[in-house]
Amino acid sequence: MFYRDERLALFIDGSNLYAAAKALAFDIDYKLLRQEFMQRGKLLRAFYYTALLENDDYSPIRPLVDWLHYNGFTMVTKPAKEFTDSQGRRKVKGNMDIELTVDAMEIAPHVDHIVLFSGDGDFRPLVAALQRKGVRVSVVSTIRSQPPMIADDLRRQADNFIELDELKEVIGRPPREPREMDEPEVETLET
Repeated sequence: MFYRDERLALFIDGSNLYAAAKALAFDIDYKLLRQEFMQRGKLLRAFYYTALLENDDYSPIRPLVDWLHYNGFTMVTKPAKEFTDSQGRRKVKGNMDIELTVDAMEIAPHVDHIVLFSGDGDFRPLVAALQRKGVRVSVVSTIRSQPPMIADDLRRQADNFIELDELKEVIGRPPREPREMDEPEVETLET
């Protein structure tokens, strides 16, 4: 589903990809991920979206964000909002859907193929809009976890579905103990 001369852009929903990889029990090597897609076409941009937990001027994901920024990824971040729910549990809100959607629509005239690393069904209308503009869209997520990490309607809308588990040997690192560079689990809540 990839052509060597097509212009590619990667859109990585950081918390969604982290959760999918965690469900499959592997860590992503982002250098290998970028190299893999550079071989599949002319990679113009690799966007990474995440909300940052900023406590005392430090976020546990900051080392990963900095590494990605210095290694060719376009970072799109915003502060996560913390609140306490009605049961007194601490919750974090950090939805990046709008930022990802706006960037994808802006770059659409300049690319042939967008690879979306997310299983979030909220992106189905974005995929349809990109397709109407003549852009092919591949979605990377997994159906091999319980529950599956991809919305069925997003999978059906995409031109191509790439099972994340099948990329494990190409972009994965051996499992290790959690470190500060891991994406924190951020529950995204709609406003």
